[in-house]
Parts: sequence; C-alpha cells; structure tokens
Amino acid sequence: MKVLLYFEGEKILAKSGIGRALDHQKRALSEVGIEYTLDPNCEDYDILHINTYGINSHNMVAKARRMGKKVIYHAHSTEEDFRNSFIGSNQISPLVRRYLTSLYTRADYLITPTSYSKSLLENYGIQVPITAISNGIDLEEYRPDTQKEKLFREYFHLAPNQKVIICVGLFFERKGIIDFVEIARQMPEYTFIWFGHVAMMSIPKNIRDIVKENHPENVIFPGYIKGDIIEGAYSGADLFFFPSYEETEGIVVLEALASRQQVLVRDIPVYQDWLVAGENCYMGQSNRDFRQLIQGIVEEELPSTVKAGYYTAQQRSIREIGFELKAVYEKVLYQADYAKKKEQVLQKG
Repeated sequence: MKVLLYFEGEKILAKSGIGRALDHQKRALSEVGIEYTLDPNCEDYDILHINTYGINSHNMVAKARRMGKKVIYHAHSTEEDFRNSFIGSNQISPLVRRYLTSLYTRADYLITPTSYSKSLLENYGIQVPITAISNGIDLEEYRPDTQKEKLFREYFHLAPNQKVIICVGLFFERKGIIDFVEIARQMPEYTFIWFGHVAMMSIPKNIRDIVKENHPENVIFPGYIKGDIIEGAYSGADLFFFPSYEETEGIVVLEALASRQQVLVRDIPVYQDWLVAGENCYMGQSNRDFRQLIQGIVEEELPSTVKAGYYTAQQRSIREIGFELKAVYEKVLYQADYAKKKEQVLQKG
C-alpha cells in the first residue's frame, strides 16, 4: 500500500491547524509502516489522501480519478468554521459550503476530525462514507520541560510570581479573540498572551485594531512562535484559555492537554464526546463564566484536571491515529478489490 498525501499551499497553511495536521499524518503513517509520498507527479500510489481545497487540489482529484486511484478527502473545513474569519467570510460562506460539498462528494471516503464535524457534513447531504479520526498529537513534543518553561518566561520578561494565561490561534473573531481581550481588560492582575498570526489585511478592521493597539497593557500579541518558546508556554503558563466559538477539533487544545496544562474552553458541540467539564478540562459559556473559572483555576481554588486531560491526549497519540488511518485505507482498498473481483466473476458468468 502506498499513499499520496497531497497538501496545496503548504507554506501558506503551515502556521494553521491544517498545516500541523499534515505533519501529524506523515508521522502517523511512518509509525505504522505505511509507505507514503508527497510528490504530486507520482503515479505508483494506491490512495490519494488529500487535505486542501484549492484549484490544484481539485485537479489532483480529477487526475486520480482518471488513473483509477482511490480518493480519501480529509475534511478539515466546514462552512461553519469558515464564518467569522476573513473579510467577507460570512457573505460567501454558502458558496464555500457548496464548493466543499462538491469536492467531498467526489471522494470514495471522508475523514474528519470529530463526531461533530462528521454530523455537519452529513447534514450537507453528503452520502460518502465518513469516519471521525482525530488529527492527533505528538506526546513527546509537548512533554513539559523546565528549560523550555524558563526560556518562555525569560522571553516575555515575566516575574517569577506572575500569573499567565495563554491562547493559540489565528486572529479570527470566531476564535474568541474579542472576548479574550475583554476578559483580560477586566483582570489586569494577570498577563494574557495570544500566540498566532494571520495576514492583517485579510481580517476585519475591528480585529486589526484590537491586535495593533486597542488592547490593555496586560495583553501580548507576539505573533507566530514555534519551538521551545511556545512549547514552554504550553506547560509553563498557568492556564490555556481557548474561547473559540467554532472548531472542527482544535489541535491547540490537544497540544495543551499533552503539555499537562489546565484547559478552559467554550462549551460548544465539537467537544461533546471527548471533553468533560470538571473532569479533563473546564468549560464556560459567557465572559462572566470565564472570569470566575480563570480565577478559580489560576489561584488553584478549583481541582486540577491535568491528569485526566493528559489521558485524553494519550488516546489521540500519533501512533493511535496511524492505526486508525491504516484501518480506513485498508477498508477502501478492500472494497475496491472486492468490487473488481465481483465484476470479473459477473463478466465470466
């Protein structure tokens, strides 16, 4: 079995969750011994596993079909998580839904990160078989490291007793950035750091203004940072606060759980079958909820959810995801072989 992993616009999307998902796929397949290629000109593959949605992606699917290859589309995106992102996203989101549906229905099989995103796709009327498989997490990469934590605190010149709340995400309204800043404004005793970046001219003016200047002094927007600093932040902060309104999974949540960090998220449907409030995370629905929970978690007035949170991340390790992907690949190929043999028998009969 050989898989062609296709990812259009890799440099553009490298800083996004989809970019990290591709890296996880490569490592997952290596973990379970599945041969793969990233070469779009390769012809000796069995399955095209495609992750992106541009014109080249559309052409890759058409080419694979002409060659008689099986196609698995990784449905990272939905209309719902496109809304409240870029300028004009809400106006064109119905078109995005139709375009995504047209792409997804050309596949033999769909993979999507959660049961929630699977239900959204089914509600689009898509009849292609769908399996929910997490994007996965590298447990070793996010193992707490005191040296990385020290580098994080030194990088931001944090006092030894300074309490820090972090978030990781693009500068989208959907991600809850407005709420993040407003809550920080009301809690000046804590430092709030939002890691992430997006082309500023692609987002609405009110969000640009928030990032550039309309935020209190206790909020820091350092941009996109990778490596030891961000890894040290995940485990060295006092809380990972992710107030997003819509996700298909939320890789950054898995990264925080793997870092043995306390996690606070908005109570939204995507978490319904893998996060439990008060058990492996905390959840809120309003800014008032969030303020109360932030204080309770940071001041250690609420029980720790770190142990159960890490267990949740373990269930979504890179190796576990590799086995789940392998099962889907084998299913798709087995069905293809079965159909081919059946056709041969019918022709002989």
